[in-house]
Amino acid sequence: MNKIGKYGDIIRCIPDYGGFFMQKVRRTERIVAMTKVLTDQPNQLFSLNHFSSLFGTAKSTISEDLGIIKEAVVNYGIGIIETLPGATGGVRYLPYSTTDRIQQLVEQLCIKLTNPERVIPGGFLYMSDILFSPQLMTSVGAIFLTKLAASKPDHILTVETKGIPLAMMTARAFNVPVVMVRRDSRVTEGSSVSINYISGSPRRALPQGARVLVMDDFMKAGGTAKAMIDLVHEVGAEVVGTAVLVATAQPEDKLVRDYCALMVLNKIEDTTREIEVQASPWITKGDLT
Repeated sequence: MNKIGKYGDIIRCIPDYGGFFMQKVRRTERIVAMTKVLTDQPNQLFSLNHFSSLFGTAKSTISEDLGIIKEAVVNYGIGIIETLPGATGGVRYLPYSTTDRIQQLVEQLCIKLTNPERVIPGGFLYMSDILFSPQLMTSVGAIFLTKLAASKPDHILTVETKGIPLAMMTARAFNVPVVMVRRDSRVTEGSSVSINYISGSPRRALPQGARVLVMDDFMKAGGTAKAMIDLVHEVGAEVVGTAVLVATAQPEDKLVRDYCALMVLNKIEDTTREIEVQASPWITKGDLT
């Protein structure tokens, strides 16, 4: 028996959302399928012709379906459906988070991070399980999209390796590529970073004039973020923002002044295993601008 089972024919009819339905589709099924297509590919623009061809349905009917989807995602606070007019326009899903959803998620993260078992000798905080949780990082990526949408980056830059999941999920929300940099340790010069290229030249990986959002999982003094920012400037690109998951309260005067952090680490004690983490002020105030 075919392991694909009873859904095999349907799956073969719509490979990569590019095939065609073989029979007339009911509105409820069409709405579910369109919602799946849109939410699976945030910030991806789809023409009405695309859905019209996919379902064998008039564009006017597709527009009515999209109106239902648009109302539903707004009512449930899971984003917005944006319609762009004109010949090159279309429709796309933006996974914007509401203030309430952001505050609830960050509160949950703060509670997770205050577990005494997270204290690593040397006064470090264990966060790998959170960083490598696809569900959590998808939600965090949506938060950064909501807060930093106006920056309009076309690349996300991060340092290996813990920053990668955070950067990938944020890049997914913005629908832009990720560029990764490698951290090099030099005894005489301290820590530094350099762009890690799979192939091609530096300008191929990060083009001149590119709008870059710098991301890291953790910031203490800001040295790593500052190194990435300097690297962006070296290749002739523009830094449009710096975002981190957790920043320490001290030192208050960091090498990077203008950055967006989700949480602030106020205290971590090696001996007492006491951890104090709180949401950043912009979150508690509900400031999404």
